[in-house]
Amino acid sequence: MAKIVVRENDSIERALKQFKRICEKEGLRREIKRSSYYEKPSEQRRRRKLQQVRERRKASFKAEKVKQKSVMRAR
Repeated sequence: MAKIVVRENDSIERALKQFKRICEKEGLRREIKRSSYYEKPSEQRRRRKLQQVRERRKASFKAEKVKQKSVMRAR
């Protein structure tokens, strides 16, 4: 659940912007869109599998970047 604390001097626009940012971080908008229509179990598996591939790829790129930094420091 997204919560924000609005101070006395804060504007409504700023509070709304902060709320939207928190909702985006928590993935609420994406979850609402996903649950607004029926998704077949096979599509769910496919989506989860693609997400796992993305995460693995991201982790390997990050590991490679760290490895390159350590090599550069060793020189």
